[in-house]
Amino acid sequence: MPLLNDAKTAVRILRNMVRSRLTRLRVERRLVDMPMPDADSVEIAVYFADTRVNLYQIRQWYEPLKELSKQHRVVLISRSPGTALTLWDEAPLPTLYLRKISELERFVHEQRQLKLVFYVNQNAKNFQMFRFGRMWHVFISHGESDKAYMSSNQYKAYDFAFVAGQAALDRLRRALWDYDVDERALVIGRPQVDHLRAQPPYSADDRTVVLYSPTWEGDRGSMRYGSVASHGEALVGALLASGRHRVVYRPHPRSGVADPSYGEANKRVIAAIEAANAADPAAGHIYDTSGSLDWQLSATDVAITDVSAMIYDRLATGKPIIVTRPASSDAVVDASGFLGSCEWLDVEDAGNVVEAVDRVQTSSESLATLQRWSEHHFGDTTPGASTQRFHGAVERLIEHWQVHAKLHADQEALVGAFDDEEADEDEAPVDES
Repeated sequence: MPLLNDAKTAVRILRNMVRSRLTRLRVERRLVDMPMPDADSVEIAVYFADTRVNLYQIRQWYEPLKELSKQHRVVLISRSPGTALTLWDEAPLPTLYLRKISELERFVHEQRQLKLVFYVNQNAKNFQMFRFGRMWHVFISHGESDKAYMSSNQYKAYDFAFVAGQAALDRLRRALWDYDVDERALVIGRPQVDHLRAQPPYSADDRTVVLYSPTWEGDRGSMRYGSVASHGEALVGALLASGRHRVVYRPHPRSGVADPSYGEANKRVIAAIEAANAADPAAGHIYDTSGSLDWQLSATDVAITDVSAMIYDRLATGKPIIVTRPASSDAVVDASGFLGSCEWLDVEDAGNVVEAVDRVQTSSESLATLQRWSEHHFGDTTPGASTQRFHGAVERLIEHWQVHAKLHADQEALVGAFDDEEADEDEAPVDES
């Protein structure tokens, strides 16, 4: 048995090596026709060191960044060849593939007007970019949330953070010692909401459309918020059986990565949806694997989600939400905010989800609570308000950069050597997928 496991591991490693090499060859061919931007032309960079599995984190920023690029030159920086290929194909902004540290150094040296670098996640490789001064490093995250992740001490690594609203400010004040929230956290709301324009892939009828969007199982006990293995089959089964609901099932792309039971439960939910559609094609249930998140938030009647950023993506629209209560007692839930007042769905009630769906649409108390917390988390959600705040925060930091650029105008920027191949090899990303 150990020999068999070793053989499987060897095959997997070899397969990954071959895939990585082929991906790099594809990148090299594409790079031939992709010149670097002109010197001193880039003002804002979005640094994304992750692999393709986490592209959802940057996709939600495509439209706000595209809008911002009308005023300031914005580029995306990818450190992974596979990610770069995808971004080249789909992103509405120029993407630079800078795998090596020396390539990052050369970019920074040539772009002396680079004022802001945005980060959408807490990838450990962000630290490779933090080494460069003369720019503001800004954490913009990939969604508002009451997850422990959103009050991590890692916030202190950035010069500034863009946050959604008062709830985020309160969260940071509670969690972080000696962190100047008033100075370093800038409120922008949820600019993505101003770009929810896509039409759903179904025609309106008398069915109540329910989005079920569970998160993944997490990689540690405190993050075990995923519900597909605990609630998923029962709640989806009840909605499919009602005859008056349309299910939009949008599982997290990492479902099953850390715990195979989540992956198996996910497959069973997908099979149930396929069977329901085969029995009644007019039902139009949807298994959604699309990269964009748009109509799923704005067009569905009710959303059921786990403790994740999806709660707050939905909350920004002001439409009804049900939150699954984590089955794991290890999961950390901050009940001081919206989660202390939300509509919870316990494991034992998953099969009675139809009643909960009806209630959140008609209860005046539930709807009033929803509105109150939407304002607390995002402030003014009228069309265009968040975009205006986002642009205002950017302009504030650019003005702040200009002040410091003048103060330090007589100082040379210490970037580093461009030919330090040993450092390149030591610090290059390991996962090239």
